[in-house]
Formats: sequence, C-alpha cells, structure tokens
Amino acid sequence: MAQATHSTFIGYVLWIFGFTGSHRFYYGRPITGTIWFFTLGLLGVGWLIDLFLIPSMTKDAARSFRSGDKDYTVAWILLTFLGYLGFHRFYIGKWVTGIIWLCTVGVFGFGYLWDFWTLNIQVSEANSK
Repeated sequence: MAQATHSTFIGYVLWIFGFTGSHRFYYGRPITGTIWFFTLGLLGVGWLIDLFLIPSMTKDAARSFRSGDKDYTVAWILLTFLGYLGFHRFYIGKWVTGIIWLCTVGVFGFGYLWDFWTLNIQVSEANSK
C-alpha cells in the first residue's frame, strides 16, 4: 500500500469550500477543480457526491504522488496564502523561481494560477530528489 501523501481531514476541510474546486486541486485533479470552480461544484451536485469520494481521492493521490520530506499539505497552505510571494517554491527548494515569484508577485498572477495546476507534481518531483 502506498504511503499517504495527502490528508483526508484536510480534504474534508477543503470540501466545505468544494464549490470552488479547492479539494480537487489539492488531490491533483486540476481539470475537474477548474470545472467545479466555474460551475460551483456542478451546481452543488458534484460537490455533494465528492463528500463520499474524498477517501478514494486520498488513496489515488497516494498512488499518484511520491511521499518524502516535502509535505503536500504545507506546500498547499503556502501556495494558497503566500503563493503570490513564492513561499511554496522556497519550501520545495525552487529558490530561483521563488525569488522571481517574490519580485513579480507570482509572475503577475499567472504563475500563481499555474502553480494551482502543477503543485502536486512539483512537490512529487522535489520528493524524488
């Protein structure tokens, strides 16, 4: 069995705001996260169904992403609240791009949005090193 990379508890906390797709981004599902964001969780129906799917999303994330020194939850908290300053990039060891994010407000916001799509992959790669 794969070692857990994402927290089920955090998944449920994010599910409360699930109409924004936040729990889906956290579990590495950026396409459906974006769909949930623009449709308010498929008008609430998908959001309610996800209440029952979160345990399987946790298992899928453990199979898809590598565990290691860098914690996915810490990286996501840093991205969510300080991502436009690059703190999540400093955390995963990407100092050069962290400085660029810091000086350009997350490359004018576009890099910040890009990181919502790619953070799980970035953390997994950092854990591979």
